[in-house]
Amino acid sequence: MRNIQILLLSALLLAGCNKFGDLNVNPNLPSKASNTQLIANAELMLPVLQEVPQGEFYAQYLMETLYPNLSLYTEPSASFYTLYHDPLMNLETVITKPEQHPLDGPVPNQVAVAKVLKAYFFWHITDRWGDVPYSQALKGEETFTPVYDTQESIYNNLLALLTQASGEFVAGKITNDIIYAGDPDKWKRLCNTIRLLMALRMSEVNGNKAREEFTKAVAAGIMISNGDNLVFHNLPDANNESYWYNQWTVQRREWWAGSELLVNTLKAPSDPRLAVFTEPREQDGTFVGLPYGSLDGATLSRYSLLGEAVRTQDAPVYLVTYAQALFALAEGAKRGWIPGGDAKAKEHYDEAIKQSLLQWTGSSDGHAALIAHPSVAYDPANGLRSIATQRWVHLFMHGFEAWAEWRRTGFPTLVKVDGKDVPSRQAYPSDETFNNGDNYRAAVTRQFAAAGDSQYGKVWWDKN
Repeated sequence: MRNIQILLLSALLLAGCNKFGDLNVNPNLPSKASNTQLIANAELMLPVLQEVPQGEFYAQYLMETLYPNLSLYTEPSASFYTLYHDPLMNLETVITKPEQHPLDGPVPNQVAVAKVLKAYFFWHITDRWGDVPYSQALKGEETFTPVYDTQESIYNNLLALLTQASGEFVAGKITNDIIYAGDPDKWKRLCNTIRLLMALRMSEVNGNKAREEFTKAVAAGIMISNGDNLVFHNLPDANNESYWYNQWTVQRREWWAGSELLVNTLKAPSDPRLAVFTEPREQDGTFVGLPYGSLDGATLSRYSLLGEAVRTQDAPVYLVTYAQALFALAEGAKRGWIPGGDAKAKEHYDEAIKQSLLQWTGSSDGHAALIAHPSVAYDPANGLRSIATQRWVHLFMHGFEAWAEWRRTGFPTLVKVDGKDVPSRQAYPSDETFNNGDNYRAAVTRQFAAAGDSQYGKVWWDKN
């Protein structure tokens, strides 16, 4: 959680925010802040889309050492309320304000940035829960019981919103932007990259539309370097520190080890990212992963714990990255959506791994050996598997995104936990049964019939 004061000046936004305290935003008074202050407040919530252990468990990157619980898939539901009440409410205010002011930079860019972030937050929400309130959401007193829109309609609306935003950027920077310092070119490339990734997510359910949106996103201009990455920079101070630093160092919770799948996948080809993602075990300095679902992690010296580099106080939060875009292009070429076939797919794939190494280690050392190793080298006969597996490696610590890609592709092969499959969605907040009961029940019945609001229902695009 973040203690966000929406009336603070931008200089205070970073210094006065505590993501581990209560939220002090008054959602009834967002119009008292400027557009760019509202945007900055929404940006401050971006880390909660990644810095959540449950996502790491769904993707089977990490396993709990002490007190195994959530990693055993014991908690099916999660709440989306904070995402609606805070970042999305602020962004909607920017988009729908009757009077816009250029004091903080070009108004078209202020609104376009808000649209990009709105699309990104909603994409995250619908991919976790399925059908969710959208068209009637964020209306304040107009309706406290919004209908649940189908995920298909939400995707169509978000893709249209991103297309609209991409065409609205003009020259000139906005102020208070803590992500790209107001640079409209970087925001536009992010916008089109999100559209690219969303299109790919639809590959198994609506291939024609997926291909159309994919190629249009490429033509509009996607990320061109790691400098375009959507990354939230935590700071070396207690008010703005990494979630993982707070848990591990401040609260002394050494509760996470690299999974056996993660460690073995990286150890075989001597992947340089292994020493970033995990640490050599204390027992003998080797890398050993904790089998997923194991209850035998209490002896910490036996396993490779979460790497220090990803739990420093100012550890970056990677959300949408250039390497992701390259993996998407590799898949697009393999599917025949863009020209080049397997030759182009391999080119994008190899470059994606190189950019991932640069992102995670700061160096491309070891790249040539890595992409030549039999377990990593692009395999034309199993191209989608190669791409999906290396995308999974790259998305380490962005568990919800990796989990979504696993649900779409089925790769890599994850394991059952105590006879239970990996969840295929999160159940709705339990409070919805009385806060918005009629619409909640209608949505559950429409999607899952008699199976009910289960963590094993499948969202619209999940046909794997």
